[in-house]
Amino acid sequence: MNAARALLEMLQRYQVEYVFGLPGETTLGLYDEWKRFEGVTHVMARDERHAVFMADGYARVSGRPGVCEGPSVGATHMVPGLVEAMKSCIPLIVMTTDIPLGMEKHNMLTGFDQTSLFTPFVKESLTAHRGDEVPFLVRRAFRVATSGCPGPVHLRLPIDVLAQEISPPLPLAQERFSICPGTRPLPGGGETAEAAKGLAYCKKGVMVCGQGVLTSRAWDEIERVAERFGLATATTINGKGSISELHPLSVGVTGSRGSTDLSNSFIEEADLLFYVGCSTDSVGTDGWKLPKETGMTRFIHLNISERELGNSFGDGLLLHGDVKSTLQAILEAANELELPFKEGREEIAGRRGTRPGPPSTSGDRLDPRLATEMITGAMPEGSVIVADPGMSAVYPAAFYKLPKAGRYFVTNYAMGALGYGLPAAIGATYGVPENVTVLNFVGDGSFGFTSGELETTSRLGRDLKVILFNNGSFGWIRATNLFSFGAPHFATDFSQVDYMALAKSYGMPAFRASSESELNAALSGLFAHRGPALLELVVPPEDECVPPVPEWGIKSRQEGLECHYWR
Repeated sequence: MNAARALLEMLQRYQVEYVFGLPGETTLGLYDEWKRFEGVTHVMARDERHAVFMADGYARVSGRPGVCEGPSVGATHMVPGLVEAMKSCIPLIVMTTDIPLGMEKHNMLTGFDQTSLFTPFVKESLTAHRGDEVPFLVRRAFRVATSGCPGPVHLRLPIDVLAQEISPPLPLAQERFSICPGTRPLPGGGETAEAAKGLAYCKKGVMVCGQGVLTSRAWDEIERVAERFGLATATTINGKGSISELHPLSVGVTGSRGSTDLSNSFIEEADLLFYVGCSTDSVGTDGWKLPKETGMTRFIHLNISERELGNSFGDGLLLHGDVKSTLQAILEAANELELPFKEGREEIAGRRGTRPGPPSTSGDRLDPRLATEMITGAMPEGSVIVADPGMSAVYPAAFYKLPKAGRYFVTNYAMGALGYGLPAAIGATYGVPENVTVLNFVGDGSFGFTSGELETTSRLGRDLKVILFNNGSFGWIRATNLFSFGAPHFATDFSQVDYMALAKSYGMPAFRASSESELNAALSGLFAHRGPALLELVVPPEDECVPPVPEWGIKSRQEGLECHYWR
């Protein structure tokens, strides 16, 4: 067999079902083998950047490495997706085909130094110099991507190498690395015992869960630890889903995106903070202002990444290990040491009861909080939300209470680049059972980056609902400008676009709502239709309906503006 066939065989051995990508001249030899290979399905995107985001969305909801491919001419377009995956610790196998390596210096069309481009943004960049290296490099790519702190791996495949004949048999797959995490390292027994003691004897302990909880699939252990030690349990926006938000110990999302006065107040009052799978970045800590007086708070930090461990709050107990395995060890240590059980903290439920009722709506624009609550109340049980940054992410983060723990909410606030949500949602539809609905919450600013993928959405026919928040602008930038530099706005407003006509031109049903009654009617049609559809919501920009962002909430109150950042 040739190396292209061997590549496909190895992907199948690692239980890869889907590869997201699009054709170019350097991929044609690989595609020629793919015509006769039924074990792995190719999903065609319209942009190499979006192929990476599709693999990212698939990886997050499925728990398996996402796999994507692109031709040499489009390899530069894949970098934004790699940067997001690297900072989010998402396991990806990113394959690029290439011209023959010996032709780089001859200025052959589409050729450039791919390795130098990709190396800063991946765990490892691997180049196949001979056909018989391809199976070995595939094994290495999966092992590196899923072990330790997960992340993307780049596999560079020159067209002449893929055409080379190689001798069977192919090496066996290391099957443990076909899922993530591939390894589950533990800290020392003394460290987990010390952590158990600290959690048992704190008075106002708070556990803050980051995306690492979801990657480790440790939500059962999070609930057990919360109940064993009576910990108020918050999540970052990326960690939403680490615990059911209906659980009596859940306080919701904390930090600077999608948080509330209520959730952040628990961090301010804590005598011990247990950061679990959380990088303690600027979003999760509101620019490192939470907690306000770090000298009054003890810290425990559990993380798989040695680079992030104790990075922001280093004066505490540092646990280097996998979240799921380490939490199990802490629970075992607590039982062995016969540490006391703590009752759930009664004040949590009481304080959560102060939440105000749904907002009223008037005029010809929808209140985005009301729209979010109506949509999440009407969507089918078990639906998955994939949200672009901005209004479309922070409203469901704050106001949609996940009834069940797990990866039911995805957003990209490691980097926060626009254009992530729609392709990631397409990928997510392949990572969930076919009867599960996926919703892409997207702003019109972000939608401008990805509107071409409506064709992909329509062509594939997956049950994907695009929820488009139309405020006619880069609304987040408008609000940031207003609160940081004052009026007027600069370079933020769009011309009017007929989004319903655009969706219908791709063969998709489309709905539009600018009032509560219109939204009620639209939701009936949206969810009655099985397959892709678009719902446009006419809403005000963020400088007019200030979303749940702490800094903006303080300033908006001072200026008498309506604000959705509540206690």
